[in-house]
Amino acid sequence: MGWEAWYSLVVVLLVLGLMASSRLPADLALLCGLVTLVLPGVIGPADALAGFANEGVVTVAVLYVVGAGIRQTGGIDWIVQALFGRPRSASSAMFRLMAPTAVFSAVMNNTPLVAMLIPAVADWSRKTQIAASKLMLPLSYAAILGGTMTLIGTSTNLVVDGKVRELSDAETARLVERGMSEEQAREEFARRTGLPARGLRLFDITWVGLPAAVVGIAWLVLTHRWLLPDRKPAISQHDDPREYTAEMLVPPDSPLVGKTIEAAGLRHLPGAYLAEIDRDGIVLPAVSPEERLWANDRLVFVGILETVADLQKMRGLIPATDQVFKLTAPRATRCLIEAVVSDSCPLVGRTIRDGRFRSVYNAVVIGAARNGERLRQKLGDVVLQPGDTLLLEAHPSFVDRQRNSRDFFLVSRVEDSAPRRHERAVLALLILLAMVGAVAVGPALFQALGWPRVLEPTMLKAAVVAAGLLMATRCLSIDDARRSIDWSTLLAIAASFGIGRGVEQTGAAQAISEFLVGLARGNPWATLAVVYLITLLLTEIITNNAAAALMFPFAVGTAHSLGVNYMPFVACVMMAASAGFATPMGYQTNLMVYGPGGYRFGDYLRIGIPLDVLVGAVVVVLAPLVWPF
Repeated sequence: MGWEAWYSLVVVLLVLGLMASSRLPADLALLCGLVTLVLPGVIGPADALAGFANEGVVTVAVLYVVGAGIRQTGGIDWIVQALFGRPRSASSAMFRLMAPTAVFSAVMNNTPLVAMLIPAVADWSRKTQIAASKLMLPLSYAAILGGTMTLIGTSTNLVVDGKVRELSDAETARLVERGMSEEQAREEFARRTGLPARGLRLFDITWVGLPAAVVGIAWLVLTHRWLLPDRKPAISQHDDPREYTAEMLVPPDSPLVGKTIEAAGLRHLPGAYLAEIDRDGIVLPAVSPEERLWANDRLVFVGILETVADLQKMRGLIPATDQVFKLTAPRATRCLIEAVVSDSCPLVGRTIRDGRFRSVYNAVVIGAARNGERLRQKLGDVVLQPGDTLLLEAHPSFVDRQRNSRDFFLVSRVEDSAPRRHERAVLALLILLAMVGAVAVGPALFQALGWPRVLEPTMLKAAVVAAGLLMATRCLSIDDARRSIDWSTLLAIAASFGIGRGVEQTGAAQAISEFLVGLARGNPWATLAVVYLITLLLTEIITNNAAAALMFPFAVGTAHSLGVNYMPFVACVMMAASAGFATPMGYQTNLMVYGPGGYRFGDYLRIGIPLDVLVGAVVVVLAPLVWPF
């Protein structure tokens, strides 16, 4: 290896060390590594910036917008309820999360799937009081495992299929030159190599992908309590001394009418509880979980800010005060704001109703907190005192107007608190289903009808159209679309592409793979295991697609020199190039959950290395049994 190859390997090790030490955020560590490769000319600017123009990275960015549209309409709540439900234990939650994710990942690309499910899992984590660190990595791993079950589940499988087709076409052309017909040539190619003559079929890889997915999911469900971190904030939200009193109304057309408190999801609220129900002037204290909700029930909740904000977004509940619907700004443009009343506020000593709070400030009080004590009277009858913390619904401009006002000590906006646009939830979900359907069925339909391939729907095209439709139909505002993109994750993924190119183009990856293959000494099974191991190592430090493209010629060349069936080696490259669990760079989805899950580099090693070994063992044992040497 030349100095460039050694230099690129040192840079990779330094980046891994920075990420392992948690001294720098993942995106900054990877960007530093990329710059370190560019400065001495190991890779050129074009290669360094290729990841930022990569179609997959752009697709993930657009899908953050699609996910935001589904979330803002409340569609995420429907998805969570339909897919995940209400688990009774952490193990049950793990299975409810991973099984449907793996199934969906088998029929659509796993990277956009994870991009759309991250906000849903974050909400589900808060509602079930299970730490996000217990759920985000299983989400990524389930998507990876599910993607290996079919040809279209991951782009890596499609890359390998393209290589198989190239090899088939080249060998067929050579045999045709010797006098064979094309059909005879393809049959001869299939007989010699064991590969399909016209490329891999949809379920060829399922023979090893499905058992690997089952074993991987079972392993995570059984070991998560020991291997996955239970990482919660140093200061728990449940220690928040501000306990808001908030009133919600069950409108006559609410889907919650007739449901019990427990069935409506109002019993085990994180950091909050249903204090009483006011039903036609009759107060029902100490509400039973079996109590059924009636139309026009007024529900009084006491709890922390996050849960009170969640109640404002719940489908079937509206703020009990009709003042909310008299504000000038459209409700979809408003947000929740916390404001602490000062001693110079002109409404101190007067009730919220008598002081005409809405008319004075163009904002409505939907919750109030006072030194942690329970406010017994209705919100409109609360007499304001200095130090009271009010939860307001208002236009975001309220914060700018009142920031320097003497009426409030402190004014701050509550993040992600815009009211849900539930009336557009069905429309948003239809747009999402159309996007998934176009990607899953579109290519086969175009091929069957003979339509131009340039018009064939890709994930990027479908996502751009879906995002545009969500904004055009007002399921999502342009400002919310901008805020929804996780730029740090995109930077990390794009930088990892550039570093991968450095390791690939300097010859470091090829030199290491040739050395390790030589250690197998001609034993087909041992060589197969080494090919899997090399591909896996490359996947953990460079991109999965690059690892597959780099290892394919080595795999088929090794099979040819041994005189054995090519298919077990091709299957191992497909699986190993996707199944990288031990580093954040092993797969794009691993990087995507790094921040939302609050992970450290060591978390990936602790659970990813055993999973790498387990899945690798399943594949290496099964592949020669399915396709004998």
